[in-house]
Amino acid sequence: MHGVVMQVQRYYLARMGFDTVRYSYPSMRLTLSENADRLAQFARSLRAQRIHWVGHSLGGLVILRMLERELALPPGRVVLLGVPYGDGYAQRALAASRLGARLLGRSIAEWVEINKPDKFPGREIGVIAGSLARGLGRLVARGLPRPNDGVVTVAETWLAAACDRIVLPVSHSGMLISRRVARQCGAFLRAGKFDTPGA
Repeated sequence: MHGVVMQVQRYYLARMGFDTVRYSYPSMRLTLSENADRLAQFARSLRAQRIHWVGHSLGGLVILRMLERELALPPGRVVLLGVPYGDGYAQRALAASRLGARLLGRSIAEWVEINKPDKFPGREIGVIAGSLARGLGRLVARGLPRPNDGVVTVAETWLAAACDRIVLPVSHSGMLISRRVARQCGAFLRAGKFDTPGA
């Protein structure tokens, strides 16, 4: 997965005053743990005292796996965008065929098999889920439960360790270019909570 997919979100967050970098990783060739270890190495190379994380879909799983395995990384908040933390309906539908399993790659295959951690000590985690059901997931996983973002259901984004969560009317891919998503990311990175009306 090339970091260029996060370029629009990077631009929005930079406009909000954050120093931003993006990261690319081989989701098909390497396992989730291998990608997590590489991401930790990249994080250490930044030599920053505080590092916030924003991950979309599989990228969020790589971040969570890294934080589970590397407890000594600098502190910082985490925002997960459409991350299928729970049992993935579309993932299971794809994995049922040999071609689908190859398309999922080794990282997702590992996530499906491992025990999911339910705590990330010292980390404030915010979850953004989408409810605009447009995307390829509906083609490969007929009957994708609603609400969903076209690939990941809102229920699949549930993470007990999250201190805040919000559902926005965006699709899975639309999150990558949504100014509204970026504003909520910025709010959480600054204050540890989303900017929700009436809160």
